Amino acid sequence: MEATSKTPAQAEPAGRQIVIERVFHLPLNKVWQAWTHPESFKRWWGPEDYTCPSSSMDFRTGGKYLHCMRSPGGEETWSTGIFKEIDPYKKLVFTDSFSDNKGNLIPASAMNMPGEWPLELLVIVHFRDQYPNTKILLQHEGIPSEMQPDCITGWNESFDKLEKNTG
Repeated sequence: MEATSKTPAQAEPAGRQIVIERVFHLPLNKVWQAWTHPESFKRWWGPEDYTCPSSSMDFRTGGKYLHCMRSPGGEETWSTGIFKEIDPYKKLVFTDSFSDNKGNLIPASAMNMPGEWPLELLVIVHFRDQYPNTKILLQHEGIPSEMQPDCITGWNESFDKLEKNTG
């Protein structure tokens, strides 16, 4: 399929998943930290013009996370999940679900999201050291086809912020 990204990343929908490949002009330890430390995560999470006012992580296999994404209009979207696999500097696997601000799962329909969403999605991120750069391959599974273009755009805008705000 054709890439649908406006950034240097390659992105394509594949069934009910999106796949994004991206090279960051940052060393691996900086990219890893951006994903695994709440204060670093808050600097990049969310599409352009969105902020992340809250991020907490129990960063261990079986640990939970809870993140808030705030729109320019002040609307908050919370997400939570469980870290399923952590291979330091190589791979992260975690679940991803919409939630309330306490981490209780809520269906996507409660967020007025179109399409049929599973209650729990899966995210797999591979990290590859290409010093002085870092390449990642992200797979986000369970996303309905009608939402895939928006999800690809959102991830890539977040990655633009990661590149800009990580140093």
